[in-house]
Order: sequence, then C-alpha cells, then structure tokens
Amino acid sequence: MHKFIHIDMDAFYASVEQRDDPSLRGRPVVVAWRGARSVVCAASYEARRYGVRSAMPAARAERLCPDAVFVPPDFTRYQAVSRQIRAIMLRHTDLVEPLSLDEAYLDVTEPRSALGSATAIARAIRAQIRAETGLTASAGVAPAKFLAKIASDWRKPDGLFVIRPEQVLDFLAPLPVARIHGVGKVMDGRLAALGIRTVGELRACEVHALEARFGRHGRRLHELAHGIDHGEVRPDRPTQSISCEDTFTSDVPLAATTATIGDLAQRTWHASRRTQRIARTVVLKLKTREFRLLTRSHTPEQPPASAAELTRIALQLRERVALPATTLYRLVGVGLGNFVDRDDTPAQAGLFDLRDWALADA
Repeated sequence: MHKFIHIDMDAFYASVEQRDDPSLRGRPVVVAWRGARSVVCAASYEARRYGVRSAMPAARAERLCPDAVFVPPDFTRYQAVSRQIRAIMLRHTDLVEPLSLDEAYLDVTEPRSALGSATAIARAIRAQIRAETGLTASAGVAPAKFLAKIASDWRKPDGLFVIRPEQVLDFLAPLPVARIHGVGKVMDGRLAALGIRTVGELRACEVHALEARFGRHGRRLHELAHGIDHGEVRPDRPTQSISCEDTFTSDVPLAATTATIGDLAQRTWHASRRTQRIARTVVLKLKTREFRLLTRSHTPEQPPASAAELTRIALQLRERVALPATTLYRLVGVGLGNFVDRDDTPAQAGLFDLRDWALADA
C-alpha cells in the first residue's frame, strides 16, 4: 500500500513577508497590489479572521479589514524559499510533485531517509522547514493522494493529521461532498439536487446510476467516496495550463462579461506566478445558455507580462465570438497555456491542448 504526504505551507506569501519584516508579525497582512482591479494573493491568519481570503478583490479586503497592511508580492523571493522547501522534501524521497510554490505531494512508500513511517517523515519535514526557513507547514498523511490533501487542511495552521487505512471509510462518510476532489460549485449543486450532501450519501448511490447521470466522472466520484484513488505522485510534472472560470448566477449577454473576465484574468495571472514557467498562449472560454462551448486562443509574439495585459488579450478574444448579440452566456473562463521554461525562447507559437486546461470551478 502506498503512503502519501501532502505538505502545505501556512499562508505562505504572507508568512514570508512577516518573517522578513518583524514589524508585520502579529498584524493583518494582505499580499496584493492596491487598485480597483487587484486581487489578494495571500492573507495572513490575522487578516483571515476578518474574512479576507486569497483571490478576493483587494478593495473588498480593505473594506473588511481597514487596518490591514498591504504588501506588494515579491514572487522572486517566494520562489527562492520554495526551492529551499523542496530541497528538504527531496532529502526524504525522490517522488515529489509540486502543485505550486507552497504545496506538494510526496510518495514515501520507499523513502530515502531511514525514518520508520510516513508520519515520522512528515514530522521531520515540518521540523526541518521550521528550523531552516523560519516558516510553518501543515501536513497530511494518508494511503491516497486526495486523502492526504484533505488531511493537510485538517489541523491548519502548523498541524499534522494522519488518516490510517482502516479509518478511511469512517473519516470520509460525514464530510460534505464538496471536500471531494473535482466537486466544485456546479457539481455540488447537481449532487444537492439529488439529495446528496455527504460523502456517505454519495457512497450509497449505485455506480451505474452515477455513471448514467455524470458519465465517467460518476464512476470517479463513486471510487473517491470509497477512498479509492489510483493517482500517483508525478515528480517534475511541468505546468501545462492554469485557468479560472466562473458560472454566472443568471445568464448574461456577452457585453456583460467584461468585469468577470477582468477578475478571472487577475486570478489566473496571480496563480501563474506560482510556477517558474512562462505561459505563451491566452485562452478565453465561454459557455452559452444552451451549453454550447466556445474557446478562442491567441499566442502573441511576446508572452503576457502582466494581469492587465492578460485582461486586454482576453477581451480581444471575446471580440472574435460571432454569435448573435441576443446570445446569453452562463459561464466564462480565462486561461494561460503552452507553458515553457524561462530559459527557452520559442521560435514559434506552440500548440495549446484544451484537454490540459484544468479549470477551477469558481
């Protein structure tokens, strides 16, 4: 049986700022540029007590917490700390799969270190991160990847939670279905319409009924409800795409998507700063009231260099939608794809595979 660890740094960007500037310690810190179109990159736990969260408009964060200290993000510094943390993880296993600058999966089934258990390894990693970076991390230990990620959030901040194989079914049963990987707002709503609110209720559904309603994803939901996850840790998996999408409360005409496109572009841009690769292609996704899916993409000569530039290109892509003005839209998404290493200078635009566009269900 595999042994997985999920390491998640606590309020990473804000914690780095508080570490490096003692005057910020104990104060509500919001990592964001000021401005009407800016969004929060990170918030310290002191700021979170006021309701401030990542991806929230900075203006709203300022209203919620007038005493917050706003600090512009310094991604070069965060990347340097992230490399330190990853080096610590690699002391214990070669199988490390970074998800972003501040979190990663580890497979410690056959560890490099001589520690006797996955729990001991998780403790050692957390202690080494604290000693060598001055930061805290939370960890989850479980026999499946998706369970390790749930576990790391269980005792945040600065916590460790272990789900043992014999505990999996009992642990999952009372959880809201939204805690299952791949269940966003839309799927959560569809399951709620069927009276399914907990993982235990999802587990009680026949797999064939779930497949009939949700296709292959139905079988995947059935497996996860039973604690079955065949996912493996894939080290050094390069970022292929990053994107965000939003489903409108009510269908809107194309012209009414401007503000949402700007917000999604900001969120996508800040998410892309968590990787050391550069995106070459911008993609706009739209879904009509009739569920017709439209995508428009563009690969400029130079990669987008700011959130404002990403917004501008996304809005230009919207102009390429040739449907009647009376068409209403239920969803819009903004994505970055065709990532390349910073040292690479592409001679020509690459191909962007829409199948790799892992959309965040906002």
